[in-house]
Amino acid sequence: MSSNVPISSNITAPTPQNTPLNKAPIALGLSRPTVPDITEDNEQNETEEAKPELGGLEQQMLGMVQGKLAGLIGKSSGYIESLPIDVRLSVEALKGVQVKQNELQNQYKRECLELEKKYLALQVPLYQRRNAIIAGESAPTQEEIDAGEQYSIKDDDEYVTIPKGTDPTASGIPEFWLTALRNHLGISELITERDADALKHLTDIRLEYLNDKAEGGKPGFKLLFTFSPNQYFENDVLEKTYFYQEEVGYSGDFVYDRAIGTEIKWKEDQDLTKEFEIKKQRNKTTNRTRLVRKAHPTESFFNFFSPPVPPAEDALENGDIDEEELEDIEEKLEVDYQMGEDLKEKVIPRAIDYFTGKALEYDVMDDEDDFEDDDDDDESGAFEDDSDEDADIPARRRGPPKGAANANANPEECKTQ
Repeated sequence: MSSNVPISSNITAPTPQNTPLNKAPIALGLSRPTVPDITEDNEQNETEEAKPELGGLEQQMLGMVQGKLAGLIGKSSGYIESLPIDVRLSVEALKGVQVKQNELQNQYKRECLELEKKYLALQVPLYQRRNAIIAGESAPTQEEIDAGEQYSIKDDDEYVTIPKGTDPTASGIPEFWLTALRNHLGISELITERDADALKHLTDIRLEYLNDKAEGGKPGFKLLFTFSPNQYFENDVLEKTYFYQEEVGYSGDFVYDRAIGTEIKWKEDQDLTKEFEIKKQRNKTTNRTRLVRKAHPTESFFNFFSPPVPPAEDALENGDIDEEELEDIEEKLEVDYQMGEDLKEKVIPRAIDYFTGKALEYDVMDDEDDFEDDDDDDESGAFEDDSDEDADIPARRRGPPKGAANANANPEECKTQ
């Protein structure tokens, strides 16, 4: 073995990062007292009872130590560099094998994307039929009604069928999309009362995939919101386009790159993304006053069409953006991307479930799955479980465990539309 560094036969496998070159005393087999004497036991109890708060200096020292440790994450511990050359060559060879795996994963995700496009095309006639019924352009057929009732009976043992004898008409469903959006946990928080009046004119939401095979094309998708004439803006269609990066990310899925939205052509004094304030100003010279109208940004669903812009590489490298500002941008980008994915994967394909509220129950369960029980129970009694409220959720709608039927949970499964 060609190396100056010997390898013992009983070497302990280290972690990849932050591994000390020398073993700790405990790892070397050095003994330490395992049973404290009476004095030590008393001292331990006294220490546990006292637990004095850290002073200012101690707090600063603790912060410095934590900062140093955080800075070590991702840095080499020197272990890999200390391996014999022939072992290091094998490590590099494994990286070469990983490159081929990554290429196959990239090809796999590309083919999954093509499969999504194929099934979206197959669903377009069904989406068109859905839109015709919602808009009142066409009356539902008896066959469609019967299929819907069979689905409701299977889903709910207490479902009461609609009385027979009434012929279906092209009556339409008012405020269908506004109701569906309000029944999405995340989106509902963005809809203000002013937004709601405008969203009453939302007649359809459609999905289109980008042509990434065209010259300069990138993978991604587009959301199209169609509106009837309204008092707020001139646009008939508002679009939001999401671009993916060319290569899949470390997790094996497409990585969000950026998003662009339609510029909304607001009618005079109807911009829902701004609040207007009237202020009185006094001229210092003439002492005359005037009223000035100032606009301030405000929360609105329609900010969705003005997505946050990722920071430029140069600004990141030069340190022009401080850590707090960067975290704020990253949080906004994550929220924006998640909202687009939810519209694409949930709201558009299952719009009727969001309109009726059925999907909301599954979303609540998914949200609860993101939280784990704390091992430290609440001893103060300030919180107690509300079993009655949980019992009100029908058992029929207690969905499968998170990940069992969620394509997003497993990157090894294709997501189909």
